Order: sequence, then C-alpha cells, then structure tokens
Amino acid sequence: MMMSDMLMMLIGMLILIIGVLIGVAFLTLMERKVLGYIQIRKGPNKLGIMGIMQPFSDAIKLFTKEATYPNYSNYMSYYFSPVVSFMLSLMIWLLIPYYFNMIMFNLGILFFLCCTSMGVYTVMVAGWSSNSNYALLGGLRCVAQTISYEVSLALIMMSSILLIMDYNMMKFYDYQKYIWFIFFMFPLALCWLSSSMAETNRTPFDFAEGESELVSGFNIEYSSGGFALIFLAEYSSILFMSLMFILIYVGGYDLKLFFYIKMSLISFLFIWVRGTLPRYRYDKLMYLAWKSYLPISLNFLMFYLGLKIFL
Repeated sequence: MMMSDMLMMLIGMLILIIGVLIGVAFLTLMERKVLGYIQIRKGPNKLGIMGIMQPFSDAIKLFTKEATYPNYSNYMSYYFSPVVSFMLSLMIWLLIPYYFNMIMFNLGILFFLCCTSMGVYTVMVAGWSSNSNYALLGGLRCVAQTISYEVSLALIMMSSILLIMDYNMMKFYDYQKYIWFIFFMFPLALCWLSSSMAETNRTPFDFAEGESELVSGFNIEYSSGGFALIFLAEYSSILFMSLMFILIYVGGYDLKLFFYIKMSLISFLFIWVRGTLPRYRYDKLMYLAWKSYLPISLNFLMFYLGLKIFL
C-alpha cells in the first residue's frame, strides 16, 4: 500500500473520531433539552444560542477538574479502564461501510460482536478496581445484564445475516434498495431496539448506574476525566446502536440527508424512552432476556433458515 493511501486512511479515521465526538456532544445537549421539555422545564439555555455551547463548557469543566483517586483502589486498572472503554467505543465506528478511502470490513459483524463483548470487561474492571462495594454492585449488575442481552443481540443479528448471507455491512444497503428489512422483520427489529437499550445501559435498563438507588453504580468513584470518558463511551455506543438499527433494518448506509434524519430519530427514541418509562425490576430484566427474547430470536432464526433453504 502506498504511503499516501495510509496517510489518507489516518486522516479519514481522525475526521471520523472528531465527528463522533461532536455528535456525542450534541446528543447530550439534545437529551438534556428533550428531557427538559418532557418534564415541563427548560433544558440548558444560557450558554450560546439556546444553550448550544453547553456540551463544550461541560467537557472543559470535566477535563480541567482535579482527579481524585480512592486510597484503596487498584490504581492502574482504575485509571485505564475508562480509557480502554472509550477506545473500544471509538473502534467500533470503523465498521461504517465507507464508499471511499477507508477500511471496508468483510467480517464487520464479527468485529462488532468482539468489540461489544470486550466492553463488558472494562465495566467489570472499573467496578472492581475502585474497591468500593457500591461500585462493585453496579459493575456486577452491568456485567450480568450485558452478557444476557448480547446473546439475544447476536441471535437477532443472525437472522439478518441469513437473509444476506454475508458479514459485510455494505451488503445490507444492496439488499434493502427496494424494501426495508423492518417490514418483514418487525418483531425482531423491536427486540433489537430494546436489546440495544439494555446493551448500552439506557433507561429502562440502567441497572449499572441506577441513579435512584445505586448512585451511578460502577463509576461512583470516578470524577473529572475518568467520568467524562465513561460518559463519552456510553453515548458514542448509543449513537452507534442507532446506526446499526438503520444499517440492518431501515435501509442501510448511504450518504444522503435522509440517512442522518433517520439516525437522529432513532437517537431521539432512546431519549424519549428515558423520559417516559420507569426502571425495570432486575429479575424481570433477566426474565425478559432469557424467557422472551431468546426464544423469539431462536424461533425467527429457524423461520428465516427455512425460508432461505426453500426459496
């Protein structure tokens, strides 16, 4: 490969990462605004026009604050787990099926599953290394939840893979030119959406950081930069899950305005659910994963397998 090609790839990756971070910044602003209006109050509205500069001032405040470390923490793993979590959440973004200048994964879906599985370890280490009982509780709940929902997430994905018979994300766009997959995979699409909410620890599945009883869960001991990195990792994975929903069910990836409108609407749905639904009971969350989503996804998998064989 030519040196100029390598340079172009690096520049492309840099632009991608900057774009993701700016997207995350405005997603947090949208969340605060939407939740404000749902709860009949104003969101941030002082800084800039309609509070549009608020995310940047928050970032400056968080990264310039003094970092505190618990005395009994395992310092190295405590320090690096948010960094690794953030890096993993950015690595997944390399999966976007580019038409130009970037890497195109032939085994993109496997890469996605590997990265999301690795994310569990960072949360576990973050909860354990601070040596606090509350953080450990939050970490354990998060690990159990994430592992449970990863199973159904992978099986739901398998049905889509069976239809296109490829692990390449690019193929989803080719197969959805005439009809979106959501029309004949509607129950699975809804299962995917709620499983991705559970995977990203969003309300009503936010047991890892249940604000009302666990006081932020596994990241209770984190302040300043460490907390900011965990926060950024969570929100970039929310954006990516919105992107995955569009890739698999709502028409694939194309560089048109409509694609970005779809992505904004799915991200808005995540926030809307947070403002509307109360938190699940923990045992019900586990029942939902193992007694509802797992049988549904397995049954649909058998159905699409039969469909593929007989057609």
